[in-house]
Amino acid sequence: MTEHGFMVVIPARMASSRLPGKPLIAIAGRPLIAHVVARARESAARQVIVASDDERVLEAARQAGAEARWTPADLPSGTDRIAAVAAEEGWSDATCVVNLQGDEPLTPGSLLDELASLLERHPGADMATLGVPIRAVGDLHDPNQVKLVTDASGRALYFSRAPIPWDREAHRLGQAPDLSLARRHLGLYAYRAGFLRRLTAEPPARLERLEQLEQLRALALGAWIQVGSVDLGVPPGVDTPEDVERLEALMGATVRV
Repeated sequence: MTEHGFMVVIPARMASSRLPGKPLIAIAGRPLIAHVVARARESAARQVIVASDDERVLEAARQAGAEARWTPADLPSGTDRIAAVAAEEGWSDATCVVNLQGDEPLTPGSLLDELASLLERHPGADMATLGVPIRAVGDLHDPNQVKLVTDASGRALYFSRAPIPWDREAHRLGQAPDLSLARRHLGLYAYRAGFLRRLTAEPPARLERLEQLEQLRALALGAWIQVGSVDLGVPPGVDTPEDVERLEALMGATVRV
């Protein structure tokens, strides 16, 4: 890490379209946001801040050991919430800011460290993110699991809800596709604060609106997104009531606090 370390900001919005009140949903006896804060505090972050438009979420974050910052309800995305915190804190353009989504309670803190280190190792990069191998054909075709492809140096080429890369020959022959290059995108980012400001100053890009993926705005701006590969079984986050049941069963058995 740099001498100034890195910051983690967790955007947490109450008005989720698919799961209203998501940050405060109880899982294994604690609010979802408390589990996410606990994962962030496992990292080497200099600060862990929850950004929300709801005082109940902010209070739960404080009780879990995070700092809390109120952000306006009309901000269009979690990225905008993080940018608002960066502006309020007065962070320099070079400050590394890690975005941990408020619905990712099973993300190890070590991944946040790896993400910040990845950005530091690539001084020309604007952002960094992570991908994990896809080993099941069903996951490749699941639109809720975002896929990514990179160049040979690990720089992101594209992100999509569609199955990429597409194994045309296997499809033609009715065979199982080659999954050796298939990766699922983990919804984790490290930004340089200066680029974060630039990103949120721009309107959504056409591809971003089409796929409903914010990272496509960065690519549309010509950003360098460095992708690191990890081989960990990090499950998708919480988006549906079924996800809550799955996590309740999993975390109820072995709760990390």
